[in-house]
Amino acid sequence: QVQASGGGLVQAGDSLRLSCEGSLDSFSHYGMGWFRQAPGKEREFVAAISGSRDITKYADSVKGRFTMSRDNAKNTVFLQMNSLKPEDTAVYYCAAKFTSSQRVLPPDHDQWGQGTLVTVSS
Repeated sequence: QVQASGGGLVQAGDSLRLSCEGSLDSFSHYGMGWFRQAPGKEREFVAAISGSRDITKYADSVKGRFTMSRDNAKNTVFLQMNSLKPEDTAVYYCAAKFTSSQRVLPPDHDQWGQGTLVTVSS
């Protein structure tokens, strides 16, 4: 089980950090991802990180602005969002997928938590 938190209402240009805590055994063996769904749109990929913490991937729309990290000792992943834009407004979800190797990004995720709403005003 995973649970995202940290959403809120911010202004364009502001920063926000989302957290996602996983109640998962062997947390470092889970590839983690962040996804978002804006009103009226389909859910889209935002970022992913390997269990080893050294492999990350980002959607083009957030590269250079968002940074995903994790603290395996605390079973938590983070999404640092800087230079937020109104188009970043969405419900953000974290997701997990067990991987036998810690140094891979899983192609999909099978454990999803409740989302957290991020609203960016112009």
